[in-house]
Amino acid sequence: MSKDSSYDLKSLFRMRKEMSVGYYLTDFLFRRILRQNAAVKWAVHHTSTVHVPNKITRGKNVFPGDSPGVYINAVNGIVIGDYTNIGPNVGLVSANHDLVNNDMHVAVPPIEIGRYCWLGMGAVVLPGVKLADFTIVGAGAIVTKSFTEGYCVIAGNPARIIKYLNKDECDAFAKSRK
Repeated sequence: MSKDSSYDLKSLFRMRKEMSVGYYLTDFLFRRILRQNAAVKWAVHHTSTVHVPNKITRGKNVFPGDSPGVYINAVNGIVIGDYTNIGPNVGLVSANHDLVNNDMHVAVPPIEIGRYCWLGMGAVVLPGVKLADFTIVGAGAIVTKSFTEGYCVIAGNPARIIKYLNKDECDAFAKSRK
């Protein structure tokens, strides 16, 4: 298949240009035929798991679970801002179990992830966490508390700020995307 015909096919079916047609064929097989992640309204990687996708609010160009091995539990809700990327094997866990009866979920605030964030490979974000715009989560980080100022890189277990980003550069980049 030539590049032009591939582009025409992707445009016709509203496929993302950075994803292969094979990705969408595999997604069709797993979501539509085998019914894995069947309630998800966007294409997800066949090794990812998305629980309660109707409680996920996603911004522009955000496709939670499109990377391999992502685990998303949105029982208490997840809000993800525009242009946020979620890397492979990331866990977003918005629910927690009752300490006595682990069959029950405890109500907690939703996870809120701002615009232009990036969650590196193997990061885990726990219930009720809020990450402001331009928060980069390092690979393998365990995010147990909120980082509401944004414009930073966090890493470690538990996650802590290891670097601040230039706010003016970040805002100029965001302005250029609109």
